[in-house]
Amino acid sequence: MMWTDVVDIAIELSEKYPDTDPRYVNFVDLRSWVLALEGFEDSPDRCGEKILEAIQMAWMDEMD
Repeated sequence: MMWTDVVDIAIELSEKYPDTDPRYVNFVDLRSWVLALEGFEDSPDRCGEKILEAIQMAWMDEMD
């Protein structure tokens, strides 16, 4: 997975952290969690606030 695979990342996060409300996850933790996902292969330097926000929004959609 790459940073641009927002929906795939959101699905993985919702499966790995089923009891976590993504609205309350700060971006520092979110970035760390994404980097730790199995199959994530993108550079940590390619991540910005807009990408993290998109991941968070997609994760919230997955929870609904």
